Amino acid sequence: MYQYLLFDLDGTLTDSQEGITKSVDYALRTVAGIQTADLSTLTAYIGPPLIDGFMENHHLDDKTAAQCKKIYRSRYETIGLYENRVYAGIPEALSRLRAAGFTLAVATSKPEPLAKRILVHFGLDGYFTEICGATLDGRISQKEDVIAEVLRRLGHPAAQTVLMIGDRRHDVQGAKTHGLNCLGALWGFGTKTELQTAGAALLASTPEAMTALLCRGQS
Repeated sequence: MYQYLLFDLDGTLTDSQEGITKSVDYALRTVAGIQTADLSTLTAYIGPPLIDGFMENHHLDDKTAAQCKKIYRSRYETIGLYENRVYAGIPEALSRLRAAGFTLAVATSKPEPLAKRILVHFGLDGYFTEICGATLDGRISQKEDVIAEVLRRLGHPAAQTVLMIGDRRHDVQGAKTHGLNCLGALWGFGTKTELQTAGAALLASTPEAMTALLCRGQS
């Protein structure tokens, strides 16, 4: 039976597509002279660590990717952060899950200070016992590292009592590194195929469906 629920942020709690894709576009144009006609093609950047995204999606070398990350942040931290919205049903889901006895935490590849600002801005921070993200110095950046840190803060609970909830393969893979199951959030940016191929143990199409599934498991 699960006791701890670790939530991804982008694509799971909030729809951050506008702010992230506009900031990625700004970085690509400024640093690499790359023009993007359709910003919806940049949704692959939502979820994974930024440098990985620039290297994998636009085949930039590590130095150029690091420059893109710096320029991205210059826009995102002042403008893009708030080009964002909470998914319908998320506050109600978090409230119900807390009431059912789950301990909730955030495990995001977004820098922790930014994650906290977003959650405070939308009034979601109070639902979570821990809000854990990447460090600005790069010491913690990959999803498995973030999960390791949040598990440490939670006192190293038994793996079978912890469930990761996220919308991309990185969430599933990061969870599996620590022997955790993952619920794939189909309302986010990852596809059903992506999440199933990565090995998601559970899938839910909406926050309401997720809550019903998890609370049924508690009864």
